[in-house]
Amino acid sequence: MEVQYLQVYPKHWNTYALIDSGNFEKLEQFGNYVLRRPEPQALWSPFLSEKEWNKKNIVLFEPTSSHSGNWIGIKTDNWLLKYQTQTYKLQFQLTFTKFKHIGIFPEQAENWDYIYEKVTKLKEGRVLNLFAYTGGATLAAAIANQQVQVTHLDAVKQVVNWAKQNAKINHLQNIRWIIDDALSFVKREIRRGNLYEGIIMDPPAFGHGPNGELWKLEEHLNNLIFLISKILNPKNFFFVINTYSLNFSPILLENLIKIHFKNFPIPKLQIGDLYLKALSNHKLPTGVFCRFSNL
Repeated sequence: MEVQYLQVYPKHWNTYALIDSGNFEKLEQFGNYVLRRPEPQALWSPFLSEKEWNKKNIVLFEPTSSHSGNWIGIKTDNWLLKYQTQTYKLQFQLTFTKFKHIGIFPEQAENWDYIYEKVTKLKEGRVLNLFAYTGGATLAAAIANQQVQVTHLDAVKQVVNWAKQNAKINHLQNIRWIIDDALSFVKREIRRGNLYEGIIMDPPAFGHGPNGELWKLEEHLNNLIFLISKILNPKNFFFVINTYSLNFSPILLENLIKIHFKNFPIPKLQIGDLYLKALSNHKLPTGVFCRFSNL
């Protein structure tokens, strides 16, 4: 198996930009909105002046606790953001939440493009998106091939409903929606003998299932990837995992894949760092990823 170490960032955004980052904050533009919000990885000094950071019409997130806060300067509760490449386009409904998130992780567009490319090569089949949030990867898979059924799974009902709204905006119907604990669902799929041609994972560092099931990345990821290897079709397959944990190295993901997928005919394993490239040309790390395919 060839292992390719990469540093990658999304290259097709024209409605989003990372303006600057530093002092544990980031300054971003989403369409007509400029947002200033916390960023734990930006431990350096900002590249732009404080004057640039304090321009008028900036929407500011003010934390009230370690996990939540309030937005200052909101003009509307939600808005649409477009993402477009030469081969496909998507729209997302964004909303200001008390957890500083707005419904999209723009760096994931790099993985959306990879997913879209792989799904277009399937004549038919199924794709599973675990910890699927508001559905960026789900939409990329669904729009790539109407003959492929995409299963979108998340433990939080509100974000699954949010993802359904995104699918409706994009006129996509080849999606199955499931509110469940990821580990519990995968175990049931093994018992049923179900296989998927594509599996996508974006697990959080910590979380709970709909029935209170506890998820800790360090404790459960090894077992989950072992179980995933039992439901990925060994003949036609692709796999994508992304993690945001500050403690994770790409080498950790490489070891997990080499152990649990050693019997898969993987021609190339891509691992590395995902980042956002700022207008000032510096890099903001956003997580580590691993992906492979024989398509």
